Amino acid sequence: MNAVCKSALSLALLGASGAFAQQPDPLTQFEVQGHVYEPQPIPPTDARIGKLSLPSGFHIHRFAEGLDNPRMLAVADDGAVYVTQRRPGTLVMLRDLDRDGIVDVQRTVARIRQLHGIEIRDRRIYLATVKRVYAAQLQSDGTLGRLEIIASGLPDGGQHPNRTLRFAQDGKLYVSVGSTCNACAEPNPENATLLRMDPITGKREIFASGLRNTIGFDWHPGSGRLFGMDQGIDWLGDEEQTEELNEIVEGKRYGWPYVYDDDQLNPQDEPEDVTQLEWADLSTSPVGGYTAHAAAMQMRFYAGASFPTDYRNSAFVAMHGSWNRKPSSGYEVVRAMFSSSGDFTGFEPFVTGFLQPQPNTAPPLPGAQPLPPDGFIGRPTGIGVAKDGALLVGDDSNNAIYRVVYGDVPNVTPQKLASETLPAGSGKTIRIRSSAFAANGAIPMKYSDYGKGISPPLEWGQLPTGTKSFLLMMEDPDATSPLPFVHWIAIGSPELTGLHENVAPFYWPQGFASFEQGSNSRSTAGYFGPRPPPGSGAHHYHFQIFALDVALRLPTGANRHAVLNAASQHVLASGQLVGTFTKEP
Repeated sequence: MNAVCKSALSLALLGASGAFAQQPDPLTQFEVQGHVYEPQPIPPTDARIGKLSLPSGFHIHRFAEGLDNPRMLAVADDGAVYVTQRRPGTLVMLRDLDRDGIVDVQRTVARIRQLHGIEIRDRRIYLATVKRVYAAQLQSDGTLGRLEIIASGLPDGGQHPNRTLRFAQDGKLYVSVGSTCNACAEPNPENATLLRMDPITGKREIFASGLRNTIGFDWHPGSGRLFGMDQGIDWLGDEEQTEELNEIVEGKRYGWPYVYDDDQLNPQDEPEDVTQLEWADLSTSPVGGYTAHAAAMQMRFYAGASFPTDYRNSAFVAMHGSWNRKPSSGYEVVRAMFSSSGDFTGFEPFVTGFLQPQPNTAPPLPGAQPLPPDGFIGRPTGIGVAKDGALLVGDDSNNAIYRVVYGDVPNVTPQKLASETLPAGSGKTIRIRSSAFAANGAIPMKYSDYGKGISPPLEWGQLPTGTKSFLLMMEDPDATSPLPFVHWIAIGSPELTGLHENVAPFYWPQGFASFEQGSNSRSTAGYFGPRPPPGSGAHHYHFQIFALDVALRLPTGANRHAVLNAASQHVLASGQLVGTFTKEP
């Protein structure tokens, strides 16, 4: 994008194609003004999250954090929440074991490159990448059985590679396949469509077409009517194209790429076989529109029982947020309202405040630096309804999932380092040290995620009398999110007086009763080396050890929240070693 597009874009589109030889082209000149305007991330502190705006009686708090680009959500019948992570290509299972509204177990249960779409039906999970759809049986512990490919050869991704999945009541699996471009004649008829697929054989057909990128779609619970939010064409202006809400009917075409909104003609592209007006006559208009460029993501009709009754015919839509509109749009969760018979009645805001407008939007003085764009503390992506009726909202910039509840205010306190959270015990101090670096010294590159990513050697000697187990944690309080970032959790027998270099994720010291490792802030077991952003300065890494008067027994994938809750009343003594690591730009 050249410098002109960084401020404003003006296009004069002139002329008519041969398709309009018998009919004057209604678009002989069309002027567009658009912007590249990208809000910048702002640290998502607890205070900022606490100021998010919701309707009266609703409250929001962090349900899970320490994820990595979380995208689409699905909830199993046993309450386990599954989230796809596109960037690392992983599927993470989340469980709230004590039902306090915060995840206790976060565990990577599958790795599939370009993973995005997800759906669960009858204890079977379905996962979509750009070209394939997979299926596997859900095991009793939440892990997956053998992955099977049930469909392959889906169209190339191009501009919109993120496939999404949803089951209809008749047992057919629907697959959303976006366009490869902003607006063009697709060579593959399956692009810009909603496909209907047999989940057993993988045989598929085009259900509806002319849908640029309908990531979010769902069935109205009372009427069974299908609705979807389609992402509009770029570069038609700040106010065009709206994000379309379509009632999706078998065999219908929905305008893209030549027609948008209520029979508006796209001046940038023309069909070859018919005129644009004829294309418009053959296309189905949307039933509603939302602010242009808001970037609609996952959409779910509310199927829980804990919200007020007037929400039962409502769908919630995550709006990821614009990069090409001024002022910015999206960065919110909206409510789409319907009658009991499935007629759309309007949109209203539901969770707002992720976008932080600049306090002074006046143009700068001549010669002054331009004002920075707006800031944001989150970009909503996934929507799910938890087993208890709470609404779950994914955020792929803050790497978190939020929980929205009605009624009781969640009791969530700001997070601190484990050494500041757990009681000091009897006052005894455990001396913990490393032969690889001195206290407050630099951690060598090979122990970082930029290097070999192996754990450093540690030693702490004999633990106090009465110790039944120890808890070892490595945390970074200088990270942006989560706070603090967890790099390592390990629990072991008191006979251990240290750990050698390069402890494997599933290391079991020979001759000792137990040693297990919990989930770090990448939802993986074991050690995750320092990885501060380049140029962010020195981060401080706290290696903390706690002698406990109880032998901790925690489920596989137990995270910081679960571990600290279990250890909170059992600390006999503690110690800490701090090292630093800097990544130069």
